[in-house]
Amino acid sequence: MSAMPPLPPMIDSHAHLQFEEYAAELDGVLTRAQEAGVEAIVNVGTDLASSRAAIDLADRFPQLYATVGLHPHEAATFTPDVGKALADLARHPKVVAIGETGLDYYYQHSPRDAQQAAFRAQLGLAGALNLPVVVHSRDAKEETLRLLAEAAPARKGVLHCFTGDLDMAQRAIGMGFYISFSGIVTFKTAGPLREVAGALPLESLMIETDCPFLTPTPYRGKRNEPALVVRVAEQLAELKPSTTAERVRSTTRQNTAGLFRLTLR
Repeated sequence: MSAMPPLPPMIDSHAHLQFEEYAAELDGVLTRAQEAGVEAIVNVGTDLASSRAAIDLADRFPQLYATVGLHPHEAATFTPDVGKALADLARHPKVVAIGETGLDYYYQHSPRDAQQAAFRAQLGLAGALNLPVVVHSRDAKEETLRLLAEAAPARKGVLHCFTGDLDMAQRAIGMGFYISFSGIVTFKTAGPLREVAGALPLESLMIETDCPFLTPTPYRGKRNEPALVVRVAEQLAELKPSTTAERVRSTTRQNTAGLFRLTLR
């Protein structure tokens, strides 16, 4: 009897391995990711320090890539000097996007006007450097879509860790953006989000962990890591009866590699 062919590799399109949660065992985390079939990981910056740290890891490990940006929680700290520093960091050859940036009206750790200004500035930076943008949006549907319609870079980007409704997803896709799902789609309480995921075309989707956060079921209560992105892929396959896990893995890989222009084997 012939052996089953190996499953296609995956890409974790949004992780934070530069965070202190991984400092003591990063090698083990990366080994488990490789064993699970994760061939590349995009480490996402949330401020200048984490953006620099993401670049440092990308220099050390060939399977890691970096983004640089200012999270909406940190938007009040945005200044022209911060924008220039992000621009300088973004010229590193393994930086593949600007972000994460966007709007978060749920927590509002920064005032709304500061969030909008920092978001618009980073959209402009992405356009000037011909990079896509990684967008965080929570409880800010209409203003996120408005700013994207007004100022999105030519390379577009991805709405990461999507928790919005079907209308938001379809409008973003219509503008050329991808939608990325995290472990949230596996949560017991995420029935409406699963309906959204099931209704969207696979050709517009990406998968992520957003680790160390949002550990998927059945691993709730443990720290998340890139190896567990397989659960997101499995959940998406379950939501699309005519789609196999193999196709979810290969299509989201193609989508992510294409958007970020990753150099893969």
